[in-house]
Formats: sequence, C-alpha cells, structure tokens
Amino acid sequence: MIDFKQEIAKILAQHVQGLTAEEIAPLVEVPADKSHGDYAFPCFRLAKTMRKAPQLIASELAAAIGGAELFEKVEPVNAFVNMFINKEFFVRSTLTEVFSKGSFFGSTDLGVGKKVIVEFSSPNIAKPFHIGHIRTTVIGNSLYKIFDFLGYDVVRINHLGDYGTQFGKMIVAYRHWGSKEEVEAEPIKTLLAYYVRFHEEAEKDPSLEEEARLAFAALERGDEAETALWQWIRDESLKEFNRVYRMMDIDFDSWAGESFYSDKMPAVIEELREKGLLVESRGAQIVDLEPYGLTPAIITKSDGTSIYLTRDLAAAIYRKKTYDFNKCIYVVASQQDLHFKQLFKVLELMGYGWAKDCIHVNFGMVSLPEGTLSTRKGRVVFLEDVLNTAVEKTRDIVLEKGVNAELIEETAKTVGIGAVMFNELSASRIKDYTFDWDEVLNFDGETGPYVQYTHARCASVLRNAEEKYGSLAEDEVDDSGAFRCGVSKVIARALEKADLSTLTGPAAYDLVKELYEFPAVVIEAAAKYEPSVITRHIVDIAQSFNKFYHDEHIIVDDEAERRAKLMLTAAAKQAIKNGLGLLGIKAPERM
Repeated sequence: MIDFKQEIAKILAQHVQGLTAEEIAPLVEVPADKSHGDYAFPCFRLAKTMRKAPQLIASELAAAIGGAELFEKVEPVNAFVNMFINKEFFVRSTLTEVFSKGSFFGSTDLGVGKKVIVEFSSPNIAKPFHIGHIRTTVIGNSLYKIFDFLGYDVVRINHLGDYGTQFGKMIVAYRHWGSKEEVEAEPIKTLLAYYVRFHEEAEKDPSLEEEARLAFAALERGDEAETALWQWIRDESLKEFNRVYRMMDIDFDSWAGESFYSDKMPAVIEELREKGLLVESRGAQIVDLEPYGLTPAIITKSDGTSIYLTRDLAAAIYRKKTYDFNKCIYVVASQQDLHFKQLFKVLELMGYGWAKDCIHVNFGMVSLPEGTLSTRKGRVVFLEDVLNTAVEKTRDIVLEKGVNAELIEETAKTVGIGAVMFNELSASRIKDYTFDWDEVLNFDGETGPYVQYTHARCASVLRNAEEKYGSLAEDEVDDSGAFRCGVSKVIARALEKADLSTLTGPAAYDLVKELYEFPAVVIEAAAKYEPSVITRHIVDIAQSFNKFYHDEHIIVDDEAERRAKLMLTAAAKQAIKNGLGLLGIKAPERM
C-alpha cells in the first residue's frame, strides 16, 4: 500500500528548508473537514527557519508542488497547504493492493521473527463458563488473530484455573454431598450447585473451611486420593468448556493451567529467597513492594500453601525459557490490575529485564441487572445459554425473512454467535457494562449482523453480475482454469478495462478511502491491544458500501463503468471479510 504521507513528505522536502522527508511525514495531517483536502501540511514550524509568515510559506509551497502528478489540486488556506490526491491514482493503487493481497489484505510482515504469547479465557475448573468469561475469550482470540495477521509467531495459552483453595472446597463438597452420576450427566451446573452449597453450609459450620484448607494442602502434597478426584473434576469440566469453544471456533496451543506449575514453584520460591527478596510477615512469606507504592506480594501463606501470584511467577519464567517471547500478553479483567503490577514488579526485582515485555491487557467488568456476578451465590448466566439463545433468535428472524431452508441452520449459527462476539468487541474493552439480553441480541444498528449482511449483499451483487455478464477476469483464464499470466497482470488488465473515473464520486471515493485505511487500522489495533478499533472500522466500511449501493447503479450496461463498480464491490467484500476474520467472526455469502 502506498503511504501517501511519505510520498507527500518526499515532495515537500524538495521545497522545505531544514526538515527531511522523515521529519515532515509525521507533520502531515488528515483534515477533519473533507472540503479541506485529503491531506494538509501546517507551516507554523517553518516560520522560524524560513523567516517568513506561515501564510506566505503555505502559498509558496502550494504553488511549488501543485504540478506534481500525485495531486489533483493543491491550495493554501491560512497557514496550511491543503492537498487533494489525484482520485483515479488513489483508486487504482488502493484496488490493486486489495486484489493483490486478497485474504491477506491488511496484513504486514511487521512481526516476522518475533514471538507473542496471548493468555486468555482461563476459566476456573468446576465453575461456570459464564458471560463474565466472554470478554477475555473473544478479546484474546481477536488479539491472537491480529498479531498472527501481522506476521508474529503467536502462542495461545488457556491458563486454566485448575488449582488453589477453591479445589479444597470442591473436594470437600463432593465428598459430603456429591454423586458421580450427577456430575457426569451435567458437570458444571452440578459442580456449581455443590460449590454454592459449600458456602451456605460453611456459614453454619465454619469447620468446613478448615477441612477445605487441609484438602488443598493434601492436593499440593500430591496425595493420591485428592489428585485423582481433582483430575476427574478437571476432565469433566473441560468437556463442557470445549463444547463452548467449538461454538465460537476458538482453539488453544496450550492448556497448561495453574496446576502445571505446581512442581516449578519451589525453585521460584528458593530463587526469591537466594536473592534476598523474601520477608516473613505473620508466618507468611512476602515480597515487600511498599517502596514501589504497592501492597506486599504474598508468595506463600502462613500454612505454607501457594497462591496464584506464586504460580504466575513460575509460569512467566517457564514461558520465557520455553518460548523466548517478545511479548507475553495477559488478557485479564481490570479487577486484577494490582495483581499484575505486583507480578511484573517482582519479576523486575528478580533481575528479569524481560519483565517489561509482560503486558496486562485489562478490560471492564460484566454485571447483571440485579448486581455483580457471583459464583458463590449461583448468580451467573452461562455463556453456552447466551450463544444458544442467540442462535434461536436468529433462526426465528431468518425464517421470517424466507431464507433458503438449506441455509437456515448455518446462517443462524454464523449470525447469532457472531452477533454476541461482535457486541463484546464493539466498544472500548476497558468499559464496564451490564449484561442485557435485548442489547446483546439486538440485530439493528451498528452490529455484527449488519456488517455480515453487508458482506452478503456484496456477494449477491457479484453473483448477479456474474450470472448476467460472466466473471470479471474470465477472458484471462485458459481452458485449464489457470490464469494466462501472473495474478498481478490479471489485476492490472482488469483495472485497465475499468473506468475508474466512475469511482471518484462522493459515495464511491469515500468507500475507497475507508478501504485504504484498513491496513493502518489493523496496526493500530495491535499497538493499542484494542480489537474495537477494527470493529468500528468495518462498520464504517459497511456503511460506506451501503451508501455507495444506494446512491449508485452498480450493474450498469456500460462495461467499463460496470467493471469499476464491481471491482469496488469485491474490494469492500474482501475488506469486510478480513476484518470480521480478525474478530473471530465468519462472513456469510448469503443471508
């Protein structure tokens, strides 16, 4: 993709004193008001070195560069040089980029040779995979896809919560009130009921808490009975979790949970001791972080058992040794901000310079209208129920619209689940929100179904045109189905036969500009760890295409005009598909 800011900077550098093209490029702006041009260059900074008023400098620069082939028009406005790019040149270069890269349009080799770890989802074994887990799951999955798209070698880790004191409680609850048949029939809901009952009973009989503590201590020692029961509960839980992951088409490269690091913690504790970082406090072993404005980091409790900070230290060190990552990204709720500050600070104090490469990507919390989610009280909404309800609602809508019966189930799943995922990725990740069925399953406005429908509309336009006029490139294909020349030449010839001047009107040109911005948007999303940047942009592309669709006749009689408009339609379809793919959402061909 041509970087127009860089090209403009090269042209300006020939006429600007004291600044190189590299220094000029960051100064080139995109005006908020489209009437002020595609790009603008402020001349205030030049007044001192050129010893002229900024307005005069702007006038002289506009006159000097106005004849460049890149520009359609250049004009001075006060102290700015406003530049209008040659529209046909802009359209041609953008469409060439889209068609030459296809499913890789928007990708770069930015991350080649670099390793990124993304830890996400990480539900607790034996507890509900509820709506509160959806944000870490879809944000993390999207970040994996974005970094992978940019050339990074990405490792997806599901750091399962399969250890800790809650397992002592679950073991005690199962032994008191559990049934193997009940658990195997409906693992998570049954185990949740046991967990809720434990806390109800513990309020009446506090000795249960001590029993749970002893059970977890036995598990940490590796006692056979506790370990076998723990493994069985873990296996049964994963059966349900995997069913939900399959619905969202999400996978992982590693399922190493907290338990994986249980035999690696003693070495970490010993290292902390050798480096003089451990301090005893009320029988517990801590790292004093008060000099750094943080509360003490507990490493082992007074009874000698570990906490998840200990396991996270072991995990981070193991990951660095195993993967030698350039970034280790933790997609975990903002409730854990303090925990990660402590984790990264302790790693730094241990002398690990790579602690700076550990990044906490936090996000806002989900609550219910009646209050915060609470596993202990059983106040949860199961994620699988949300996804199934979305599919059912979509099926009803599809039936009303009279979609081909063969496509009903596939469309209902693609659009329904896509609607839920898109909703989670549509706003800034840091915002808290209250879960509301009507809002989550709202298919109107700037939603996933709207973007998916736009993709299907593009596909429909292209099918209708092909049925009537044939493929855009059919005259470039030989009898075997292969291109007679290289793909790049096919694209060039197709563009030569298209009247690109018909794409310089307001609606078409606005759409081309949205397509041009797509690669930069992907890079911005990675830099900010913010998938919503892509979500908002593909909504903009969809809106621009729909305006183009309503304002223009696409399948017209004139071949050169028709070719141009169909190529723009195909480009919009490709960009929307790529954008949805980076969100982990499918792009249906028909709706």
